[in-house]
Amino acid sequence: MLELRDVACVRGGRRLFEKLNLTLRPGQLLRVSGVNGAGKTSLLRMLCGLQAPYEGELLWHGARLDVLRENFNCQLVYVGHAAALKDDLSALENLQTAVRLGGTLADTPAARMALQSAGLRGKEHAPARTLSQGQRRRVALARLELAQSQALWVLDEPFNALDTAATDWLLGLIGRQLGCGGLVVLTSHQPVALADALAQVVVAL
Repeated sequence: MLELRDVACVRGGRRLFEKLNLTLRPGQLLRVSGVNGAGKTSLLRMLCGLQAPYEGELLWHGARLDVLRENFNCQLVYVGHAAALKDDLSALENLQTAVRLGGTLADTPAARMALQSAGLRGKEHAPARTLSQGQRRRVALARLELAQSQALWVLDEPFNALDTAATDWLLGLIGRQLGCGGLVVLTSHQPVALADALAQVVVAL
């Protein structure tokens, strides 16, 4: 369970939001909306323990994030709005590096299968610098194929640069994560047709 209690965010001397309270339970999706500069990315950084709230506290299963630290990080997958790939590494090497930095391991067959599921068959050994923006995005998101054991996914604008097939693939991954009792937090500028059956909480900043 992820809980926010009276959370406030201040950036550049400006209060972006305050008194934010919510509880996200297993199998629920949190959608964060708002205009540019409203504090969406700052909120995601707080949820990942990368930024302390100006006021209030964030709890994971009843314990404060700043106390849990490494234990919480092992249960978290964060995919930022940028693909964050190393241009000289292949798609496969980038994926395996991202998984390793997240504290887990992915053998080559599993990583290759994840890339193929993301629609990158034949691109596994292509240097990242040769990939299109959409392909780079799918390399970053392919990590989710290997993250079924991690309870919390935090995704910043995950649908950017994805075509229809890739969007459907990502929606399927999100549905599977929630169906297994995981939690997903995401931001999205564009309307995305998430199934009405999914338990959703919406926060507008």
